Amino acid sequence: MTATVPVEHVIALAAALFALGVVGLLVRRNIMLMLVSLEIMLNAAGLAFVAAGARWQAPDGQVMFLVILTVAAAEVSVGLALALQIYRRFKTLDADALDEMRG
Repeated sequence: MTATVPVEHVIALAAALFALGVVGLLVRRNIMLMLVSLEIMLNAAGLAFVAAGARWQAPDGQVMFLVILTVAAAEVSVGLALALQIYRRFKTLDADALDEMRG
């Protein structure tokens, strides 16, 4: 016996996760937490694609999720490299402090 979750519930969860990521991106000033919020948003979009693909019995959602995972992996590697360089140069990861140092 398998339990089936309605696609509307999964899309609602994806929307809630995406909103949580947007709020985290706008509220947090730490660059690492901003990257985590961006990852939450990407995973929410991937969840929505998988749910839509399951709804119409098409593999397109899973293919798009693999593309999103690839983009997320590239974003993490570039983001962490930038965060390390920013920390080495300015000794902080606070975005507001970096903005004040700029000018």
